[in-house]
Amino acid sequence: MHNPSTPLVQTQQGSLLGLAEDDIHIWRGIPFAAPPVGALRWRSPQPVARWTGVREAQTFSAASWQNIDYCRELGGGDPGRFSEDCLYLNVWAPAVRTQPLPVMVWLHGGGFTIGAGSLPPYDGQQLAKRGVIVVTVNYRLGHLGCFAHPALAGEEGERVCNFGLLDQIAALKWVQDNIAAFGGDSDNVTLFGESAGARSVLSLLASPKANGLFHKAIIQSGYTLPDTPLDAALAQGEALAAHFGLSNPTAEQLRALPADAFWPLEGSLKPGPVPVCGDAVLPHPMLETFFTARQHPLPMMVGSNSDEASVMAVFGVDLAGQIQKLRQERRLGLGLIKLLYPGVKGDAELGRQVCRDMAFTTLGYVVMQAQQRIGQPCWRYWFDYVAEAEHQTYLNGAWHGNEVPYVFDTLSQVEPTRDYVNENDLAFSSQVADYWVNFARHASADDDTLPGPVRWPASVKGRDRLLRIGLNKLRGFKVENRFMRARLALFRRVMRHHVTLD
Repeated sequence: MHNPSTPLVQTQQGSLLGLAEDDIHIWRGIPFAAPPVGALRWRSPQPVARWTGVREAQTFSAASWQNIDYCRELGGGDPGRFSEDCLYLNVWAPAVRTQPLPVMVWLHGGGFTIGAGSLPPYDGQQLAKRGVIVVTVNYRLGHLGCFAHPALAGEEGERVCNFGLLDQIAALKWVQDNIAAFGGDSDNVTLFGESAGARSVLSLLASPKANGLFHKAIIQSGYTLPDTPLDAALAQGEALAAHFGLSNPTAEQLRALPADAFWPLEGSLKPGPVPVCGDAVLPHPMLETFFTARQHPLPMMVGSNSDEASVMAVFGVDLAGQIQKLRQERRLGLGLIKLLYPGVKGDAELGRQVCRDMAFTTLGYVVMQAQQRIGQPCWRYWFDYVAEAEHQTYLNGAWHGNEVPYVFDTLSQVEPTRDYVNENDLAFSSQVADYWVNFARHASADDDTLPGPVRWPASVKGRDRLLRIGLNKLRGFKVENRFMRARLALFRRVMRHHVTLD
């Protein structure tokens, strides 16, 4: 079907020449939309212009503008150069492809403000060796990726604010149109992401514009922060314009602002870690969509890590202070909380666990119940593996994002894990990656069990099941029933009350 020594493909836009490494073909920096610059800033992504001849696709593209120090420290490495011209994707495929292979499309995390599809943890080579096509995607970040202002209203015949989500949708359309040329099955596309990438997956599961563009979804450490209402986004857009000395600006004046001007902004002008609800991309709040079970009907995997509160502490959330706030909360008494967390001592530890479960763990329970209501399977997990040499560093379990190099089987390639992992850690990582690939290959409404070291059953109607990955710092996998059921059921009710009120 393909010559293993020539990674040359013909896409609808033109020919692409990649490179070969260890029986894997790689194409980097493939444009999936026109550069969103000049008059195309804050517009829906436009088609790529066709090219003649062969275009080299051997180096990663620029990342969207962002704070490089944050990305180096928190986002998974050095994203390299920045540009508004950032709408590119990367493909890894087995060199020998005799039949159409499952496709796994990755959306990176970073709070919608940092990250890139080219970062080292997301190298798709090890997953591709398991017989899948891997695609990683750049999308617009910060105010370039999500922005509302009255001057921009009506330019496209409908209200659009979530430009980064539209970029992801454009990448999925590119996959539908072109992935067969790389050996992929356009009828078996798994969309997966972590943190803001997971939140993106959830948003696309709720977006009418993404319907039919993917067939399975994996949600890694998605969070329950509510979407920004359109009115609040418009007010922030006007405040941002005023900050730059623009009163009642035209769209052209807004687009003339330099791209790098948005990154030093702080306080109320800082871009948020959630999309806007109320535009054509996300007409209704994502959480409301799942509470009412109106998500696109397809198989899902959802889970989170045992120390997700690590990311909240990084961003200055006072975990003990959250417990003190609960002391004044009438609807959710501290006495009830303590009943749900027996044996947990001190406000700091109680705050760590309560914040983790309210912000992250409960989302998996919400997704599971939404899936059961529409008759679709939901595989849930709880990731608690810590590398053997690092138990003293990660005393409370796996931090936010720690599962990513296990999923991609890149532990030995990325910092800091490559400096301390041992053979046991690498073997465990390989098993985690196998589960993810098995989901992409096998998950369906007709088959509710994934193969692996432990058979992983889905939470189908009437069953609340979850795979423990790591077993509290021990190597292994175990299926548990009704995991944290009482506390998650309570937090779901509290969350739904707030969503209904809003």
